Amino acid sequence: MARLNFGAFLAPHHPIGEHPMLQFSRDLDLVTHLDKLGYDEFWCGEHHSSGWEMIASPEMFLAVAGDRTKRIKLGTGVVSLPYHHPFNVAQRMVQLDYMTGGRAIFGSGPGALASDAHTLGVDPMVLRDRQDDAIGVIRRLFKGERVTAKTDWYTMQDAALQLLPLQEDMPFVVASQISPSGMTLAGKHGIGIISIGSLSDEGLNALPQQWAFAEQSAAKHGQTVDRKNWRVLLSWHIAETREKARAEARDGLLRHHNEYITATLQRPGARPFKTPDEAVDKMAFSEGTAATIGTPDDLVKRIKSVLDISGGFGTVVGFVHDWANPENTMRSWDMVARYVVPEINGYLAGLRKSQKFVIENRAVFDRSREAVMSKILGNESAAAALAVTKSPLISAAGGAVPDLAEARARQAKK
Repeated sequence: MARLNFGAFLAPHHPIGEHPMLQFSRDLDLVTHLDKLGYDEFWCGEHHSSGWEMIASPEMFLAVAGDRTKRIKLGTGVVSLPYHHPFNVAQRMVQLDYMTGGRAIFGSGPGALASDAHTLGVDPMVLRDRQDDAIGVIRRLFKGERVTAKTDWYTMQDAALQLLPLQEDMPFVVASQISPSGMTLAGKHGIGIISIGSLSDEGLNALPQQWAFAEQSAAKHGQTVDRKNWRVLLSWHIAETREKARAEARDGLLRHHNEYITATLQRPGARPFKTPDEAVDKMAFSEGTAATIGTPDDLVKRIKSVLDISGGFGTVVGFVHDWANPENTMRSWDMVARYVVPEINGYLAGLRKSQKFVIENRAVFDRSREAVMSKILGNESAAAALAVTKSPLISAAGGAVPDLAEARARQAKK
């Protein structure tokens, strides 16, 4: 079975009220923590309104994160291409790649918040076309081409990058919701996908059809897409027991849904929950729900289920939220790394097989005990010491320590 990568996606979604300087610092602490725990990827988004999402430049954030980490790959999740001149985006991504030692992943999207497009005076009807155009131009620039182009939103005159990416082939990834547009764009350019729509029940159920859109588009444009470059976003909060996970997440989940999803974004169909318990029940314990609030075993079961539903993907990405307090949030990510990752990727199979073999073949190891006893009984001083200490070495080699007189008798018969 192919190894599944694990990552984290920071939109961010933070309740208003904490000092922004300390919030930035805490988010950077999380990246450092994830790097030490062995996570493969960290993603950071771009937003300019709504209050809850205050990172305006993922490149700046990830550059600092790169200085604090050693191995984790750092992805823009995502740069909203219609809001920027493509040449400037290309230059910033190349610089980020150098500053992180070749760990940058270029994730792009059309822009998620209508309020962002409004703030920047960009017509929502042109967002996806602009993203498509910008991806094509940036890919040409990354290949070292000199580009001249004039559109209704940018101009380039003999534009060429002074530095090409440090990576020979910097990964390109596009965000995909439930509509086919993100997947068809990935297929057109032969690049990766991060499925954000999987945070909802509807999005999870649509995953098989979503991949079909990518394959169909790739075939149409003479490209190929690979499931190993497909990332699927999931929400979770993990603790030792379901009851503990529920108690830790309930109040923050209620606030996130009622204040952000319902009151701020006014997402169609969203209704406020009346109590924290209702929030947890509807989001994690109702049939077909998308979030996992429970134990490591619950998350293992969920990931395996999504792998089956989707047909397989390369990376599962956990959505970073403030449902729990900072200490319990860190503990949740820690438990996923310690117990979920090895279970999903089979790292414990050899250890369990080894333990089972020893348990089921005790008779084979009795010879070991006899050999050790033979050496001890052949030395008068060691034999006398054994009678007093009941040496743990003998116990470890073969189980219970035998009676000394009985051992001497057996030895004499040989």
